[in-house]
Amino acid sequence: MDYIIIVAGGKGLRMGGDIPKQFLPVGGIPVLMRTMMRFHEYSPELQIILVLPKTQQEYWNSLCRQHQFNIPYILADGGKTRFHSVQNGLALVPDDTDGVVGVHDGVRPFVSVETIARCYDEARQSGAVVPVIPVVETVRHLDADGVSHTVPRDEYRLVQTPQCFSIQLLKAANEQPYNDGFTDDASVVESFGHEIRLVEGNRENIKLTTPGDMKMAEMLI
Repeated sequence: MDYIIIVAGGKGLRMGGDIPKQFLPVGGIPVLMRTMMRFHEYSPELQIILVLPKTQQEYWNSLCRQHQFNIPYILADGGKTRFHSVQNGLALVPDDTDGVVGVHDGVRPFVSVETIARCYDEARQSGAVVPVIPVVETVRHLDADGVSHTVPRDEYRLVQTPQCFSIQLLKAANEQPYNDGFTDDASVVESFGHEIRLVEGNRENIKLTTPGDMKMAEMLI
């Protein structure tokens, strides 16, 4: 059985409003609902675990009633950090389960079904995969002295989600003590000693963080 853990703990501060960014409407539908709909489109059998801070759950439930949102999911409480939020979601996956579990940002509603499929298919083979896209801008490295120099952009990739793993691998990796180097789930698994494979993402799979991102989202809709 396969799972997706959708992490939505943003406070929306960079959006400049009081409503957390995952609840803002895009094309009349809250961002988080669009994200969940995309994974349900990939597979109605995929088990969805939604991780939300306790303080946001009542508002989320009211949105679900308002929009008659009926995609099935399991709700988990958000943690102190993303790492701890994923731990809380992962705890709802039975320990003896085989399969693939993905972790996805709740504010990435435009991940393509094709990208999702590539991630799950590769994870079944290699155990750990992230979707990436090429860097198209020139990249410069800034050292500790403030001196910068150009680096070859073809050696770099921009990382997206869902990041997908063998369930047993991610559970074992998440038993490690937390450290500040855990910037995403791939870094947790890499710290555990497992190689990360790369698959093609899709450029529309942007993370909605700023008001400008929301304008882009409306254009994509």
